[in-house]
Amino acid sequence: MMNETIKNFATQFSWEPQIENGPLPANVNKFILAGMGGSHLNGDLLLARDPSLNLIIHSDYGLPPLSKAGSEKYLLIASSYSGNTEETIDAYNEALKNQISTIAITTGGQLLKLAQEKRAPYIQLPSIGIQPRMALGFSTKALAKAMDQENLVKELSQLAQIFEPAKLETPGQELAGRLKNRVPVIYASARNRAVAYNWKIKLNETGKIPAFYNILPEMNHNEMTGFDVKKSTSHLSNIFYFLFLTDSDDHPRVQQRMSILQKLYQDRGLTVETLKLAGQNRWQQIFDSLLLADWTSFYIAQNYGLEADQVPMVEEFKRLIK
Repeated sequence: MMNETIKNFATQFSWEPQIENGPLPANVNKFILAGMGGSHLNGDLLLARDPSLNLIIHSDYGLPPLSKAGSEKYLLIASSYSGNTEETIDAYNEALKNQISTIAITTGGQLLKLAQEKRAPYIQLPSIGIQPRMALGFSTKALAKAMDQENLVKELSQLAQIFEPAKLETPGQELAGRLKNRVPVIYASARNRAVAYNWKIKLNETGKIPAFYNILPEMNHNEMTGFDVKKSTSHLSNIFYFLFLTDSDDHPRVQQRMSILQKLYQDRGLTVETLKLAGQNRWQQIFDSLLLADWTSFYIAQNYGLEADQVPMVEEFKRLIK
């Protein structure tokens, strides 16, 4: 059950990833994460924790444009929870063809089979019957290990003793009630883009509702003008519910922009709510917010009488595109 998965989330950080068919080449210092959907969220979060990491997120077929000079310094990290994601497998095969070093992160499937056949490095994730978006503890730790970021692996391990997901259940249930019959729009700073994007993904996949996100200051130059509500357009805006993810560590001008934007929206009759990112450290800031998103999304699905865990439209799409 989804609610049990959320309650037990902290235990994922107790798992210790192991690299099979290692070691990795000692000279790699540039990383490409090939992953789709929930299987690239780990990279987004690592960059949110440490923006200085030399990591490219690639969510497409093939490889991103790379300079041939110095290609031996690249490591292609193929991340597919199921091991059967066609875009990721295509990127993995292209890397092999171009003699770029690889490591796979997966529970099994075709990707694991390929890595084993090629005697290439891989990290096998625990297969406990959960969706990729719910395995962020496992996958984030595995990615840090693949990138040889032992300090981040250690930080993530410590989270097993910090998180208390059950404490966020009631706030999530209450927020889900306020979001009934509304379409959420999540706003955050560029620094917290990954957190806002994860909120959107969880609301889409678990809550089964439309949800959107954007970042400040960029949206102050475009999107907000779409909500300059007039009598003739008010019916287009009334369904939206704006969630502002505020962070005391954001640039002071971004914090000021958020405050002003909230007032402008409220003056136009739009519904606004602030959700503060808080915690003992950056990881707790990130994952506490995402656990709130998990509970909110779970109870949204409950409120609409929908099954929270599975993603039948994604599975239907996969069948049609075969």
